[in-house]
Amino acid sequence: MAEFVSVHVKPGSAKGPLVETAPDGALTIYVRERAVDGKANEAVIRVLAEHVGAPRSRIRLVSGATSRLKRFRIE
Repeated sequence: MAEFVSVHVKPGSAKGPLVETAPDGALTIYVRERAVDGKANEAVIRVLAEHVGAPRSRIRLVSGATSRLKRFRIE
């Protein structure tokens, strides 16, 4: 069963890699990689996979490839 997760991404952050969960369940992911050539997206998938305990191959970027607000599908 698939689950959809919305994530606010902070690329190029000195805090990263880090996942913060807001009281409402919203995720903010900080990554050190800059948003160049998809490097930040790859880093976010790696960090999100570790956070939810799923393999990277089960996580797909559904929308927001060039935005800081992204939506992922976790199978």
